[in-house]
Formats: sequence, C-alpha cells, structure tokens
Amino acid sequence: MEISIISVTAFIVAILTFFSGFGLGTILTPVFMIFFPVDLAIGLTGIVHFFNNIFKLFLVGRKADKEVLLRFGIPAVIAAIVGSWLLLKITDLKPLFSYEAFGKTFEVYPVKFIISILLIIFASIDLIPYFNKLQFGKDKLPIGGVLSGFFGGLSGNQGALRSAFLIKAGLSKEAFIATAVVVSTFVDFTRLSVYATRFTKAGLSDNLTLVVCATLSAIAGAYIGNKLLKKVTLRFLQVTIAIMLIIISFALGAGLI
Repeated sequence: MEISIISVTAFIVAILTFFSGFGLGTILTPVFMIFFPVDLAIGLTGIVHFFNNIFKLFLVGRKADKEVLLRFGIPAVIAAIVGSWLLLKITDLKPLFSYEAFGKTFEVYPVKFIISILLIIFASIDLIPYFNKLQFGKDKLPIGGVLSGFFGGLSGNQGALRSAFLIKAGLSKEAFIATAVVVSTFVDFTRLSVYATRFTKAGLSDNLTLVVCATLSAIAGAYIGNKLLKKVTLRFLQVTIAIMLIIISFALGAGLI
C-alpha cells in the first residue's frame, strides 16, 4: 500500500517541482512519515531526492549558468555546513506555539516560522505587478546562497529560498532550472553523506523495493516535466513558484511540514 501511495506522490510532485526547483523533498518527507519513523523517512526521502536530481542533472545540467553557480552555490554549501552544525547545538529549542486540529497536535518551531515569513515576502514580490521587472544583481547572489544554504542546513528547507533568489537573477527558464538542479545536487550529496551513518540502523536495506519504485516514479515525473519545459514561459515559472512559495510557507508556519 505504501509503495503505491509514495510512488504516485513522487511521480506527480516531481512533475510539478521540475519547474519550481523545490518541493519534492518538502512534500515527500511528510508522506514517508505516515509509514516510517522520522529518521528513516528523512533518509529515504534524501535518497529519492538525490537520484532524481542526478537524473535531472543529465537532462538539463549543461545549461546551468557557471557564474551563478560560483556566486550562489559555493556560499550555499559553506552556509549549509554552518546551519547543520548550529542545528546540532539547538536541538532542544522549544516550539513557539502548538495547537490541536483534526485530532492531532501541531507544533510550530522558530526556524520554520522565520522561513515561512521570508517565503511569503518573496512570493509577494513575484505576484505584485510593480516588482515584475525586479532582478537581483549577481553581486547579491552570495547573500541568497548564504540564506538558502544556512536555512537548508538548519531545517532542511533550502529549495524554496534558492528558487526565490534564482528566479530574479535574470536567467532564462532553462538556465534557472539547470542551475537550481546543480546546486541542489551538491547539497543533497552533502546531506546523504551525513545520513549514511544512520541508514543501516534505520532499516534502509529492508525498504530497497520502495526506494527503487519511488525513485523511478520521481524520475518519470522529471522526464515528463522536461518535455513540458518548452511549452512554459518564464512568467509561468514565476507565478508557479510564487504560488508554491505561499503554500509551502503557510504549511511551514502552521507546523504541517
């Protein structure tokens, strides 16, 4: 049962998130958590996300903007290390608040609440016509890389901030998607290096069939997304990302993910 649900989710989300550059891990992790413990859910999601990115790397990686990769990617990786280190130091941080809904208790943590506010701001910029022509100069990219990488290391949510900056960097739609994929792949590699020590204990070997099915489903979704790329416009990407940013931000702020 879980194989079918997770695989279908991975397929559909992979299509949608191919354009936005974020969302697969954010959406897939809670689905894995329905069936598995948190540590195993994070590990399994990380593997699916990583191999999906590797596939997308072969599809579009060559179109990545090298200057943006250097200015954005390097600071992102360095900041991710700092964020990950800080996470280990604040594991006892208490929720800002909690509430009950649908028979469950939801807790909202400070880091995710801060990210949700940032995402709403970025999303609003994309949806307000006055800001349509606004672009971040490439000298601002290191700032975006630091924010994206730091919060990625601190909470695991870095794709949304990455896309929010890159979509305003003056890139073509192909270069935007390719650059996001390359940066994401490096971040995933770093994450999996950390997760690797926990996979055996978590029972990864007992769930290889699920991982393979979910990964192939995500790859199939990415393949279809690439085929649809020629039919979408940069403005479509901007609006899609803005809408997804708002949805993700409210889910983070409400403690749903």
